[in-house]
Amino acid sequence: MHPIIDYPLFGVVVSFGALWLSVRVGASARKARSLEGHEREDFGFILTASLTLLVLIIGFTFSVAVGRYDQRKNYEEAEANAIGTEYVRASLLPAADAARVRTLLRSYLEQRILFYQTRDDNQLRQIDATTAQLETDLWSAVQAPATAQPNALTGLAISGMNDVLNSEGYTQAAWLYRIPIEAWGLMGAIAVCCNVLIGYGAHRTKAKGLLFLVLPLLMSISFFLIADIDTPRRGLIRVIPQNLTSLSQDLQR
Repeated sequence: MHPIIDYPLFGVVVSFGALWLSVRVGASARKARSLEGHEREDFGFILTASLTLLVLIIGFTFSVAVGRYDQRKNYEEAEANAIGTEYVRASLLPAADAARVRTLLRSYLEQRILFYQTRDDNQLRQIDATTAQLETDLWSAVQAPATAQPNALTGLAISGMNDVLNSEGYTQAAWLYRIPIEAWGLMGAIAVCCNVLIGYGAHRTKAKGLLFLVLPLLMSISFFLIADIDTPRRGLIRVIPQNLTSLSQDLQR
């Protein structure tokens, strides 16, 4: 993704500056040619339609971001449930295999918690590599006894491990899926056009001052909120691994 989208605080500064400049451009254009009579009525219709379109797009984009945030929370809960269930089902395996599976699951759980907490890209790559190796080891740990003694009990252990591995894949997909940069570009272009129209339609260009800062500021805050929710790792609003942390504490008792 683009740095402006990955770092919402930086994005809000850039968007506010661009939108405020758009208002000033519109106000400067009005000095060259003012609106009169029916032109102002037509302009008012265009401005209203443009702002309505922008509001609808912002609302829809916000809904998409919130939906994806809720999905990430649900997958965190699903991961905790899958790991906890497999930890219990490990008792269906022979004692030595069960002990190995549980040891690997505790290590795997630590890596999953770190995945949610880290913001460093280098550390994240290390976590992903360690997680992948642990997943291979976990599958081998349940595959060997299930192959040696294929029955319904070992089948439950295999099924539970499959859920553990699948839940991690679902989480990865939810974290990778973001609002497309093209959608951000379209929303930004419409916002710029709206601000140009607002500046152009102002009755008193000499009275702009703080009043011309209001709409760019509100739009920038809206963009910031959407980008922050849509940014799973560097935003202020993040998914906290409460269920995974609680499970880790329970397994250590």
